[in-house]
Amino acid sequence: MSDTAPVRLYGLPTCDTCRKARNWLERFGIPHVFIDYRAERQPPEVLKAWAVQLGGWEKLVNKASTTWRQLPEARKAPGSDPEWTLLLKEHPALIKRPVLVTADGVVSVGFTDNAFKARFGVKK
Repeated sequence: MSDTAPVRLYGLPTCDTCRKARNWLERFGIPHVFIDYRAERQPPEVLKAWAVQLGGWEKLVNKASTTWRQLPEARKAPGSDPEWTLLLKEHPALIKRPVLVTADGVVSVGFTDNAFKARFGVKK
């Protein structure tokens, strides 16, 4: 898989949902590249663009995660984009997984078989 793949899947290599999404893309022959966003931290402007496209930071952050629950209360209410991006830079595991970015720049989070079938026009 090359960096020029039209589909980018961001996540963590140990995440079961990320593995399912990667296996799905491979099974249906969809060229993609996997980016471990803990190893390759995404710049603030990328994180902000994802949040904007998804409908806000709340849609990008996994508030059900252990990482979120362990945060001090004061950190759970970022009041600005720079505060959100700093939080995600410090704790990339807070980003919902996986983040899928297609060649047209459309961003989505999470994985289900039906959602990926709809996203890629797979009829099987």
